[in-house]
Amino acid sequence: MKFGITAKLFLAIFATCMLVVITMHWGVRVSFERGFIDYIKRSNYQRIELLSTALAEQYQQHGDWRFLRNNDRFVYQLLRSFEQNVDEGQSLPPHGMRTQIWVVDAKRQKLVGPNAPLPNEGPQRAIKVNGSLVGWVLSTPVDRLTRNVDISFDAQQRRTSWLIVALAALLAAVVTWLTARGLLAPVKKLVNGTHQLAGGNFSARVVTGTRDELGRLAGDFNLLAISLEKNDAMRREFMADISHELRTPLTILRGELEALQDGVRQLSAGSLSSLLAEVTILTKLVDDLHQLSLSDSGALAYRKDHVDAIHLLEIALATFGERYQQKGVTIGRALPEQAWVFGDPDRLTQLFLNLLENSLRYTDGPGQMFIDGDIQAGTLTLRWRDSAPGVDDRQLKQIFERFYRTESSRNRASGGSGLGLPICQNIVDAHGGHIFATHSPFGGLQITVQLPLDPQPPRMI
Repeated sequence: MKFGITAKLFLAIFATCMLVVITMHWGVRVSFERGFIDYIKRSNYQRIELLSTALAEQYQQHGDWRFLRNNDRFVYQLLRSFEQNVDEGQSLPPHGMRTQIWVVDAKRQKLVGPNAPLPNEGPQRAIKVNGSLVGWVLSTPVDRLTRNVDISFDAQQRRTSWLIVALAALLAAVVTWLTARGLLAPVKKLVNGTHQLAGGNFSARVVTGTRDELGRLAGDFNLLAISLEKNDAMRREFMADISHELRTPLTILRGELEALQDGVRQLSAGSLSSLLAEVTILTKLVDDLHQLSLSDSGALAYRKDHVDAIHLLEIALATFGERYQQKGVTIGRALPEQAWVFGDPDRLTQLFLNLLENSLRYTDGPGQMFIDGDIQAGTLTLRWRDSAPGVDDRQLKQIFERFYRTESSRNRASGGSGLGLPICQNIVDAHGGHIFATHSPFGGLQITVQLPLDPQPPRMI
């Protein structure tokens, strides 16, 4: 039979409580019995002491033991008188004799007492008159309860203690069950939530209402569920976007080929150029997807070294100079002379080329694009600021999403695949930097890149 975690926790706590209760019961019982017997011993010894004192006074009055010989009633009356004096300030408890008592003379000859051998052990008290030993008061040892009243009292205490144990066990069972259920309620919620996540329900959330470790675990679970839900939505959108991006050029290719096959269109240099353009678009899209997948998984090869980011940016600007001039977009710059960073020169060059390509595609001519940078607090900040058209605030939040274009009217030839900026973001993240978009003061878009400087730049000889 398999027990659940609730039953296991209940049994563990209940067994611990019962062990504590039974141990306490055993300790209390042992302490009570020993204390009760010690109490009887002290009481008995006190009676013997009082009896020896009273018999010494009687012996001094009579001069010998003839008044006491075989006079058990006299000793009994003395003991009763001791008990009656309790109300007058004596400390002797009025419970009567719990042991047998003998009175013997100096030669240890019995004067009064039961017809039984004199005890060799037990309390005894000498009877002295004017410093001379005239007799002894002897008593049997108190090792166990002998009186019916004492035995009944002990039995009553035993029954009461076991009743307390039973009530404590019942209370422990109830409290333990409630505690186990209360402690494991958040765990059960987490288990149910995990099952829902495993079943594909990424909208599952767990609310515990506690601030302990289970509450923090529930919070982490909710963050995981949110991340899985977001990733699932992104995966679905990504697959839909890929199919959409591939469908259009494939449809065009199919239409062109069918037209050539049916003789509607003659095979010429123009038709071949059209087909080649669509193949080029497909190739660029596949290459971008490959680059994005590698950068997402961290599989891009990064061979980092001490590089001058400004030098790489100047090379990229020289590459795009003629294309910007043909479109009528002027390039301005205000850059520091050097900025050494620890990075991969090929990936940083790819970053700068993608940003320049993005600005070129989405800036109308005539227009301008201004690049400035500065170095502060060990960070290189570069800003790409272009002219109209601009973007609104909603578009700023989506500009780094895959396949997103700020203008839906732009076709793939002019607007690209929509993967350039996501690749840039992954490259910047891999270098420990930040990239974000804001409004440009020239009416277009501003892309800001922040890269940490190399703490140990190479020495210039």
